[in-house]
Amino acid sequence: MQGVSVAAVLIIAIIASVMFERDLRGVAVAQTSTTPTYQVDPFWPHMPDQWTLGQVAGVAVDSRDHVWIVQRPWSLGSDEEADNPEALCCRPAPPVMEFTAEGEYVQGWGGPGDGYEWPADEHGIHVDYNGNVWVSSAGGPRLRDRTENQLLKFSRDGTFLLQIGRRGASQGSQDTDNLNNAADMYVHPATNELFVADGYVNRRVAVFDATTGAFKRMWGAYGNPPDDEASNTPQYEGPAAQQFNTVHGIRVAADGSVYVADRRNNRVQVFELDGSFVREIFIERATRLLGTAFSIAFSPDPEQQYLYVADAGNGKIRIFDRQALEERTSFGRIGRYAGQFVFLHNVAVDSQGNVYTAEVGGGRRTQKFIRN
Repeated sequence: MQGVSVAAVLIIAIIASVMFERDLRGVAVAQTSTTPTYQVDPFWPHMPDQWTLGQVAGVAVDSRDHVWIVQRPWSLGSDEEADNPEALCCRPAPPVMEFTAEGEYVQGWGGPGDGYEWPADEHGIHVDYNGNVWVSSAGGPRLRDRTENQLLKFSRDGTFLLQIGRRGASQGSQDTDNLNNAADMYVHPATNELFVADGYVNRRVAVFDATTGAFKRMWGAYGNPPDDEASNTPQYEGPAAQQFNTVHGIRVAADGSVYVADRRNNRVQVFELDGSFVREIFIERATRLLGTAFSIAFSPDPEQQYLYVADAGNGKIRIFDRQALEERTSFGRIGRYAGQFVFLHNVAVDSQGNVYTAEVGGGRRTQKFIRN
């Protein structure tokens, strides 16, 4: 009788062990399945026939899931633009363009006008929580002049609202009135503050009042004071650089964490709203091509579980668990076909988790990736 009891206990234990292992596998599969996957839409967007895109420097998504791009008409070559205006094709598209999530063209505007200094090198675009459109100037052929020291704010229909900084006026990273080739910006709704990745020449995050443009504070890498005299030689191994080296992307999470893409240092740093340093991750640090930390976006769930990083050097959108800062998956590669990237420059995510990208250099396009 005792032998039978022992055998029964062993059988029960084995069955329980198998069931427990199966349950664990089920949990792992369930966790893995939540990581988003994507499929490119090769027909997005639907461009009006008469227009050709130049380098697409920036992409943003507004509260209605309309997609905005800023592109560089001046970057078109002589073989991409007709000499006569009555020709069916082709003419430069407007610098700022709005599309629906389905890719239908809504409107376009931009260029020189009264009361503001239009970017000579269109770079970043952001649509804030009030529907205002911000545009920065950086990174193009005028970079060597270091005179693109402004960014602009418009209403949705292109009415000029505000300019921060003036062309040719920058006094460096300690200047509280001007920027210098600012790459990106984001308005944090909770504080109505404009966080600026400033940027290609300056070496700081600068914060302004989003309504008045008044300067509020600044910081450099690790929360250090920005230092324009520090070496800007990228550090691919060993001790990390103590200053930013091309501050290229910036976003503020709903919980108030500030994420900064430090392009040429191949890293993302995280700060509190006041500039206190929290932590950092390196993005394929050994990569010596273009930089790997270009642009940042978050998943649309309330916890913003995923952090998206545009890695131009490797032609990938990398998806991290935002809290753990651990990479979960990625998609893309260097290449010219749909779903591939040539000089991936910017990333944005809509309320459905779909991903939009922008390419400069020889890429000259915007793409949509549908979340599966």
